Amino acid sequence: MNLLIVGSGAREHALAWKLRQSPKLTDLFIAPGNGGTAAIATNLPADLADLEAICTAATHHRIDLVIVGQEGPIAAGLVVFVCDTTDEALRAVDLMLGDERIFGPAGSTVIVEERLSGREVSAHAFTDGLAVAPMPFSCDYKRAYDGDDGPNTGGMGAYSPPLWLDEPLEPLIHETITEAAVQAMREEGAPYRGVLYPGLMITPEGPRVLEFNCRFGDPETQVLLPRLKSDLLEICWAVANNRLSEAEIEWSTDACVGVVIASGGYPGQYETGFPIAGLNSVEPGVFVFHAGTTRDEDDTVRTSGGRVLTVVASAATLQEARAIAYRNVQRIHFSRAQYRRDIAAPAQDARVD
Repeated sequence: MNLLIVGSGAREHALAWKLRQSPKLTDLFIAPGNGGTAAIATNLPADLADLEAICTAATHHRIDLVIVGQEGPIAAGLVVFVCDTTDEALRAVDLMLGDERIFGPAGSTVIVEERLSGREVSAHAFTDGLAVAPMPFSCDYKRAYDGDDGPNTGGMGAYSPPLWLDEPLEPLIHETITEAAVQAMREEGAPYRGVLYPGLMITPEGPRVLEFNCRFGDPETQVLLPRLKSDLLEICWAVANNRLSEAEIEWSTDACVGVVIASGGYPGQYETGFPIAGLNSVEPGVFVFHAGTTRDEDDTVRTSGGRVLTVVASAATLQEARAIAYRNVQRIHFSRAQYRRDIAAPAQDARVD
């Protein structure tokens, strides 16, 4: 089977790594890919906004199945600020509507939403529009710096499973949120097939939906797929052909921790083009998923974006996985690298009663 993955981040690298293990895979292409995916698949130069070019490439390479990693080709999105005080909210509005107009025309409309407090969790699931197969829960870290300080980012790390999440909440979330959304779309005459990923806040009043995503999360994918014991390609094929109820999906009980190494200054201004050392020095069983990287003709891997790599480790316990991940983060070096040092810290995953 010929497969095309659309995207260029660590999420797409993780998808490629897992799909490459399938005995049913013939050729694997990624558009546009990155320096890491180039080692395990064929990168295709592509503009993610140019859907016609992507379709042409799919036809040319006789692609049987396309997996879209990023939602950009599916729908456009907009960033908003998360403010803790009225003053912060007013300042955010001024940045968008005042003289600076930091988002340009895209920031000409402001939506004010309720500020929720609690702990966030990601609830991924496969669906073919009828059947729903939940994945393990995971947690990501959106703020740039330790202690959840600094600006929001695309995600600085993740772990799975969240031990603090009360077990009775898990089926409640699947039934009243994920499965309910799939059923509602089907009843509206617009059944959805793919990965559905509601981002939730667990508040004192119960789970609240922050967002729905029609894709795998990043960096959650990097800590979910190492836990998947089944053939991902078979699952994706079942989703595409309305046969998810027939798929056998098995998950490892091991915990998984991923730490993002970013360019210095991210998510603000940063420099790129730095060579990356130590990629071949990580321990066996540790994964390094590429995001903002390129590969020179002489095989030198260089930084090319804000989030550069995700270092991922699995172990019987969350803290063992955390220790392995950070031990291997320290083996990788490039100029001005930055990363959070509190991903999956023990105090953060303690159960709060």
